[in-house]
Amino acid sequence: MFSEHQPVAAFERRVTLAITGASGVQYGLRLLQCLLELNTQVLLMVSKAAQVVIATETDLRLPGSPDAMEAFLSEHFNARDGQLKVYGREQWMAPVASGSGAPSAMVVCPCSTGTLSAIASGASNNLIERAADVALKERRQLLLVPREAPYSEIHLEHMLKLTRMGVVVVPASPGFYQRPQSVEDMVDFIVARLLSQLGFEQSLLPRWGEAML
Repeated sequence: MFSEHQPVAAFERRVTLAITGASGVQYGLRLLQCLLELNTQVLLMVSKAAQVVIATETDLRLPGSPDAMEAFLSEHFNARDGQLKVYGREQWMAPVASGSGAPSAMVVCPCSTGTLSAIASGASNNLIERAADVALKERRQLLLVPREAPYSEIHLEHMLKLTRMGVVVVPASPGFYQRPQSVEDMVDFIVARLLSQLGFEQSLLPRWGEAML
């Protein structure tokens, strides 16, 4: 278990990341990897449904407890001491549960339609929903990456409602103008857009008008 007293100043930025139970967990895991490589401290939450999807869509088998998951992912992604913090669904004393402790940006990637609904209604029934509610009430940056097809009127209404609150909705819909050669290239397309939204310099995807790789 990493020290709880690691100074935040040791890292460039802090970002809250939630991975929920929609298909496309590769987006969230790749974003986690990139944020860590960018010397960002990540406050991570992984829903129970997301753990099932991760086991289905990837070769990873995450431990169930937050402490064990933190140690596993820190080793897997070669995180620095104290760089990755993992919190459970009812860990209400986590920094993300309060406006005085939460980072200035949060990403839910992927964002299940159930989580989308809960955030739009202010449910706050678990730590992921509460962290998103904090981002909304504090007028902080909140990015949601829904992955569903087709979208129902309910889904679209929730996205419109949240967009009007200042949330940025980034559907997991990769483009093809960069001529992707692999699934990883398509994943990087979305992750690059997220990093750009967060204000990070990224080299995963050339900007429009630049020479394509």
